[in-house]
Amino acid sequence: MILLVIGICAGTTLVVSLQQKPMYQASIKVLVGQGQGIAEDPSQATNLQLVTVTLGEAVATYPVAQSVVRNLDLKSSPSDLIANMNVDVVPQTQFIEISYTDADPHRAQRIANSIGDEFSKKVAGVSPNVSGITATVWEPAVMPQSPISPNPVRNTLIAVVLGSLLGVGLAFLLEYRDDSWRSPEEAERISGIPTIGVIPQFAPTRGR
Repeated sequence: MILLVIGICAGTTLVVSLQQKPMYQASIKVLVGQGQGIAEDPSQATNLQLVTVTLGEAVATYPVAQSVVRNLDLKSSPSDLIANMNVDVVPQTQFIEISYTDADPHRAQRIANSIGDEFSKKVAGVSPNVSGITATVWEPAVMPQSPISPNPVRNTLIAVVLGSLLGVGLAFLLEYRDDSWRSPEEAERISGIPTIGVIPQFAPTRGR
């Protein structure tokens, strides 16, 4: 029972993983800074880290996504663009990592770079002063060479582990619900009556 459940889970997971469309991810790094005055006052770096967290929340928003869709003339909607976008603020730094996932590696690169450009323009428009906040694309995206998903090996190993747990649990459940007697000793222990004889299992002869 355990081996059967493991085989079903692993086989199904492997087939589903091989049938999935490969997805590629392109990433950029954006550096949050300030115009003039930061060199004279290094304590402003702490404040910029707090501003970086706020700007990280502003990346995956409708205004930025709408500008990217319009700039690249994409067929997808801003909501779809946001759904495929991932934003992470690097702790204790002024860097924001922006990733975009797509089935086409070249399109993933173009969209990721466009997100950085449009986000920089939005920040510059909000704080246009000389000492205002800036968001500069520090590391542009390169075209990804290998997909990030699916991962058949990893998925199959996870399915084997989960299948083992499920198979063991199912085996114990069937054992718990099985009330048949499997030996003369078990029959004596449950019934309290001694065994006089045992009739072996046999196949009856045809015609008799």
